[in-house]
Amino acid sequence: MFDAIAPRYDFVNRLMTFRLDTRWRKKTIAALNLPKGSRLLDLASGTGDLCIELRKNGYEPISMDLSFGMLSADRSGAPRTQVDILKLPIPNMCVDGITCGFALRNLENLQLFFIELARVTRHGGRIALLDVSVPTNRFVRFGNQIYFGRIVPIIGGLFSDRAAYKYLPRSVAYLPSAEELIAMLRQSGFADAQHKQLSGGLTQLIVATRN
Repeated sequence: MFDAIAPRYDFVNRLMTFRLDTRWRKKTIAALNLPKGSRLLDLASGTGDLCIELRKNGYEPISMDLSFGMLSADRSGAPRTQVDILKLPIPNMCVDGITCGFALRNLENLQLFFIELARVTRHGGRIALLDVSVPTNRFVRFGNQIYFGRIVPIIGGLFSDRAAYKYLPRSVAYLPSAEELIAMLRQSGFADAQHKQLSGGLTQLIVATRN
């Protein structure tokens, strides 16, 4: 699915989010609060949007994704490799931080993923995980359901793949609650894990420091 939508992925993202996605990524990177020159993994990196911003902020990112189509469309200039991000092919405690954008809901085992993040992140390293969310305000939630449930698949169908953009908005249902996500992270080695909603709850950002 991701191979199929890779060629128009950036264009459709900007269109359907009214470019809010660029603001969300900047907030994600700002939340890392790591020294310049830090080595980071960007997991489920897609076409490299986060890697581009990471490099602008003085970091050294490595782009990792399972989708070869997405990696082929990556224009960040960062080193890139095709991997299963649940089984990272790197040594223990070898990176300073990790970012992951809009992928948690596509992973089969989040607890295993968080354990893997803890394994490869050095003590004191930081992670920032960005994903869609369900707004707590009922009016915002109602509008969001209509827009992402009905309008986004139409936009996706016009410019890319309708089936994919029908799945992606609905995939938020696969995400555990914020409380469950934080509990899993803390059990995995990120004692200070914190959760915040962005843009009225359209997205969520989880940040944490490796114990």
